[in-house]
Amino acid sequence: MSKEKVPVFISKELYDDIQKKVEESQGEFESVEDYVEFVLREVTKEEFEEDVYSPEEEEEIKKRLKGLGYL
Repeated sequence: MSKEKVPVFISKELYDDIQKKVEESQGEFESVEDYVEFVLREVTKEEFEEDVYSPEEEEEIKKRLKGLGYL
C-alpha cells in the first residue's frame, strides 16, 4: 500500500468536531488525519465485504426460506 498522501478538504466545522473526537480518543488517534483515514478505510471495507455464498449455501438458504413459506 502506498504511503503517498493527497489533500482532501472538509469543512472547518467538521474538522473541529473530529479534533474533539481525537482528543477524547485517549491516544487511539494521533491526529484528525489518522481519524479520517481510519473511518474511510472502515467504510470502504464494509462496502466491499458483501456476503458471498457458495452455490451449496444458496441452496440451503432457499430450502430454509421455502420451509418457512417465504419462497
